[in-house]
Amino acid sequence: MGTKMKSKGLVVALAKQLIAGTDKHFANAAQVTFAGGSYTPSEITAKLQQVVSLREAVDAAKASTKAKIAAEKADMPALRTFIGALVAYVKAIYGTSPELLADFGLNPKAHAPLTVEAKAAAAVKRNATRAARHTMGAKQKKVVKGAVTGIVVTPVTAGQPSATTPSSPSAPATSGSTTTATAPHV
Repeated sequence: MGTKMKSKGLVVALAKQLIAGTDKHFANAAQVTFAGGSYTPSEITAKLQQVVSLREAVDAAKASTKAKIAAEKADMPALRTFIGALVAYVKAIYGTSPELLADFGLNPKAHAPLTVEAKAAAAVKRNATRAARHTMGAKQKKVVKGAVTGIVVTPVTAGQPSATTPSSPSAPATSGSTTTATAPHV
């Protein structure tokens, strides 16, 4: 009947218990025969200790890796900012010398001048996009004013009593032949 091994931690715990049992009960035995082979108690202990050592090494490596990942996560934003600033500095200093930029591992951006046809196509596309999105520039926005009709505003003067009654707003023009009178909301 075999022992079901559920996790690596349980395997290590079992190996440690088997080492203790082997030391206690097989210490005086010359050979122990199982699984198609004969083993001395020291060979059994060595193989079981290998299981324990491997798991301990893996756990130590995981802990070390987690610590290194945490250090990288903490330090990397500042280092990326530093790298970005250095790249910007190198491009500002050597931006016109592709050979020198290549020494730093940077490629200069090639700016090909636009042809007349490309400029014309870009202008048409830009105007079409503005028309489709109904976007306006600052000067165009200043021209647009809201038109309010049908409201009479009576100025208030300081010397007159406020016993005036508001006049009813005029009804908006309708396309039909019937007119509808609206009463002011009080």
